[in-house]
Amino acid sequence: MNWITNFVRPKFNNFWQRKEMPENLWIKCPETGEMVFHKDLEANMGVIPNSGYHMRISAKERLTRFFDDAEFEILDFPTVATDPLKFRDQRKYTDRLRDAKTKTGMEDAILAGRGLVNTTEMVVLVQDFSFMGGSLGMAAGDAIITAMQLAAKEKLPFILFAASGGARMQEGILSLMQLPRTTVAVQGLKDAGVPYIVVLTNPTTGGVTASYAMLGDIHIAEPGALIGFAGPRVIEQTIREKLPEGFQRSEYLLEHGMVDMVVPRHELKSTISSLVSLLLKKPPLVLALPPVEEIEEDEAEVLDDSAEMAESEVSEKETAPQASPSS
Repeated sequence: MNWITNFVRPKFNNFWQRKEMPENLWIKCPETGEMVFHKDLEANMGVIPNSGYHMRISAKERLTRFFDDAEFEILDFPTVATDPLKFRDQRKYTDRLRDAKTKTGMEDAILAGRGLVNTTEMVVLVQDFSFMGGSLGMAAGDAIITAMQLAAKEKLPFILFAASGGARMQEGILSLMQLPRTTVAVQGLKDAGVPYIVVLTNPTTGGVTASYAMLGDIHIAEPGALIGFAGPRVIEQTIREKLPEGFQRSEYLLEHGMVDMVVPRHELKSTISSLVSLLLKKPPLVLALPPVEEIEEDEAEVLDDSAEMAESEVSEKETAPQASPSS
């Protein structure tokens, strides 16, 4: 009986039990409610096919999609104090950091790489909103400054994908000090004559918007991204007025001159590489064409062939027997 109760019966019960489906197989579009299979969403770079809504993607995925052949060198950053203020609210700051590192596989909210983008070497830095809202702390500030200094030293274009809720409150004034520090690093890029292009993704708010995210040579925004200092709900509660439709969204900011262009995610790589070529005064990539003499010879051969074909058709018509008229 032990064999029946311990082996046969559990196997029989499991056969009839409904298997649990993973929660992330289907993704719901926040805009239309459309359900999209996760493989289709990944293949479309995190963009909902029908609505065009741009979902958030991880920093590693963005770098992999952006660099040629997904090949790049990840930059190393200096180590900083983990919890200088010994901060605690509902939980310890160290516990929040540990959970964020486990969830994302990153040391902080910044990931940067160096590689080729359409054959041009660049330094690309990405903020990951999944790591504590992409908040700016000492580690993130040092990472940004280190990457910018490398780009200035090597004379490489610097591309920054911003996504953040602002400064990290668990680090207090030390977090706010990263705003002037990164601003000085941006000035170093300009002094070195290095192009600095910022891509504003959803969302880019708070102190990040008030510092390096709005100091680029060119500002590009992904469609529908929330960009501003304070959020729209905070503004409405402060001024006690209803805000315009689409306030602080990419398209609204483009109409009012706050960003230079709104570019879909699929076109970012080609757009940025073209802008970098213009800023570096490099000739754009063009297809190699044969010399003019070769083109003229080819055209002459085509004309000769056409003339021969026309002459043969005329001779065939002249030699063909004429059909007798029917009685």
